[in-house]
Amino acid sequence: MTPTSHGLGGHVVGQRVVVRRVLPGETGPSGGPAMTDVLGTLLSWDDETCVVAPESGTAVTIARADIVTGKPVPPRGSVRQRVSTRDAEIHALPLWISPTTEPVGPWVLRLVEGERGRRSRRANSCLAVGDPGLPLAEAADRVRAFYGGHVRDALVQAEAGSAVESGLVALGWRVLEPLDAPYLVGSLVMARRAAGPDDGVETVVDGTRVLATITRDGVEVGRGRGELKDDWLGIHGLQVDESVRRQGLGRRLTAGLLEVGAETGAGTVWLEVERENTPAWMLYAELGLREHHLCHYLAAPAT
Repeated sequence: MTPTSHGLGGHVVGQRVVVRRVLPGETGPSGGPAMTDVLGTLLSWDDETCVVAPESGTAVTIARADIVTGKPVPPRGSVRQRVSTRDAEIHALPLWISPTTEPVGPWVLRLVEGERGRRSRRANSCLAVGDPGLPLAEAADRVRAFYGGHVRDALVQAEAGSAVESGLVALGWRVLEPLDAPYLVGSLVMARRAAGPDDGVETVVDGTRVLATITRDGVEVGRGRGELKDDWLGIHGLQVDESVRRQGLGRRLTAGLLEVGAETGAGTVWLEVERENTPAWMLYAELGLREHHLCHYLAAPAT
């Protein structure tokens, strides 16, 4: 069997693959040859054998003649893709504006005291995910009282389609501009490998904040921001001047931010992107980021 007939070969060494092979001398349930699958990283490929390293255990040497089929498979997603919506959102709490927080059971009231960051809905709303531990109407009243005491509009951030969202709507809360911008998450290391070079990108780290820029002839033509929290990197505000789009600058800016995250030991990358932004979705899909959840913001009814 030739390499091109099953997608394996020297061109995929270093990638994650699945290989189905015959077990010589063994009989399968149907009476034919027994077969098994090996999933892992392809370490080598030559004329006679290939070597695959599973995620646990020792590497497996497979005779080329025993290969039935095989193909590259997507990188294993970050274990952080399996965290709860609440935990993922806690990692997204913006540090650069240092919001004040107060719990209502598992809900989190968030507020920026000064002007800086006051426009951020995430930092000036209640993260209302999960059972608040008291009747929903009472929890909603607590939210209204908190923001009313600070002379602010009462907002909540709830998971789209959740019982909390539908319950608040039943209480008169209004969904605000429900932009379809899912929360994506993935392995930072895998994303960095897939992103490619960050040529021409300048990065500046200020505490937990990262700024990546690209200039041409002394003029800034692209920028993106990152924020580090624990071992998560959030990417925000990726912008490329219209005159230089479709030249890979967005990918290079992302690579620069991911490089800083990798250097600081971050293992997970997250971001939000509107589903109608097709080029961004294509880029992030190539980097291995996957949709985790979608949230809506809701405003309290007028009194």
